[in-house]
Amino acid sequence: MNNNNNAIPTPLVRVFVKGGVISPADLIRIMEASGKAGNSYVMFGSRQDILFPVVDSDEENVRSHLDETGLKYNFTDSQLLKAPLQYENIVSSYVAVNITDNTWWLKEDIFHYILDSFDYQPVLKVNIIDPIQSLVPLFTGHLNFIASKQEHYWHLFIRQPTENGNKAPTPWPALIHENEIAVIAKEIEKKLKKSPGMNHRRLFDAVQNGSTFHSVTADEEIASPTALFPYYEGLNAMQNNLFWLGLYWRNNCFDIEFLKDACRLCQETKVGKISITPWKSFIIKGIHPKKRIYWEKLMGRYGINLRHSSLELNWHLPVMDEEALKLKTYLVRELDQQDISTHGLTFTIKTNPDMLLFTSVVIEKSSETSGLNGEPLYNILYARDFNPNHSEYFNFSKHVEKRQLPTLLIKLSKIYFQQLATEEPDEIKTVFEKKSSYKQVSSYQCSNCMTVYDKKYGAPDSGVKPGTPFDQLPGDYICPLCSSAKTEFIPLVEY
Repeated sequence: MNNNNNAIPTPLVRVFVKGGVISPADLIRIMEASGKAGNSYVMFGSRQDILFPVVDSDEENVRSHLDETGLKYNFTDSQLLKAPLQYENIVSSYVAVNITDNTWWLKEDIFHYILDSFDYQPVLKVNIIDPIQSLVPLFTGHLNFIASKQEHYWHLFIRQPTENGNKAPTPWPALIHENEIAVIAKEIEKKLKKSPGMNHRRLFDAVQNGSTFHSVTADEEIASPTALFPYYEGLNAMQNNLFWLGLYWRNNCFDIEFLKDACRLCQETKVGKISITPWKSFIIKGIHPKKRIYWEKLMGRYGINLRHSSLELNWHLPVMDEEALKLKTYLVRELDQQDISTHGLTFTIKTNPDMLLFTSVVIEKSSETSGLNGEPLYNILYARDFNPNHSEYFNFSKHVEKRQLPTLLIKLSKIYFQQLATEEPDEIKTVFEKKSSYKQVSSYQCSNCMTVYDKKYGAPDSGVKPGTPFDQLPGDYICPLCSSAKTEFIPLVEY
């Protein structure tokens, strides 16, 4: 790992996992590629990508394994990761579906549809986010597509690469239909590549000029989610009578052999997808209650800790930054000894001045050092209302020594909880309310792998035309992902 910005860059492979959603088979191939590079682990990035070192590796073998996945990847290094205007992964909140509150119309199949519509690897950071969930930050991209109240339409908030990374993004004047998200994102990237820093109004006019986009007027404001940051580890019940498993590694070095066995168990128990979070962890959704014991045995065989302290799970650190990891370890230990809760808060250790912030609290390495022993000094910042989606930060303390940080963080945490205690229920803002009446059921979900059949889209690969109701499917219809019978599908009731 790198200790500072002057360290020799470590060569890396960066695999782009579109939307943070990957099949067990593809993840196994990535594990094999990392093994060919002489590693026993892989790392997860904050944009839901996968990274591993390639020092002394057989590059040809690495490429051959990665090419089998069909995923995009590039060879980079630990310093280039911080550079602007390189290929970027698309981030999505797919991981939060059915494990946190969600916008009523937004389901996993819609995320799949949108992600599959991207036929290029963007240079701009693209986010596709449900604003109700609180696991995936809203505005960490250049192009932030945020689900609206209107079914299948999305807000767009733009923060250009030439703008301050922590400036509030600018709203697009119209809502965008999900069919056109990828097309508009590609067109915006082309315009900004030709004219960097183009005025937002001119950019909108240039993209819309001569187009036939199905945009509608954006007549609503979007509010940031107010739900507390969720605890995302361990085996937990989903909202559809299945279970999800969240796993976190303290040093972000995930063991290859364990991941391979986890992927094989996914295949054996008909779990079709694995989701990566922005918090350098991953979640496996759709575990059948009868299969739960197999996962518990796997965790036991590898001695996996499923219940880290909640103090550990809400931190964002730069990839391969040993200095930041050591500081986090120190702070977590000190806070734990004080028996302090930080539930609902999130923390960043900022060692790179250009680092994008998306947490409630930031511990920033100061440009000044102590006059006594040359030890680093730190600044503590906090987001307005402790909500990082506001993109506005205030100084709490400046130029403090490491030993002072725990006491100051405890004080700041108490201020946060005092603020929560003084909020009246009618002052707590919600983003979008669920519809109060039932809609006619048009979607059914496989109870084994969670694949959704939507009447609107049909199942063309199985010979089913769009618009075909579920009850008109042939009796021998099977799930296209796990081959479960039609009788294994359950109706999805929308509110």
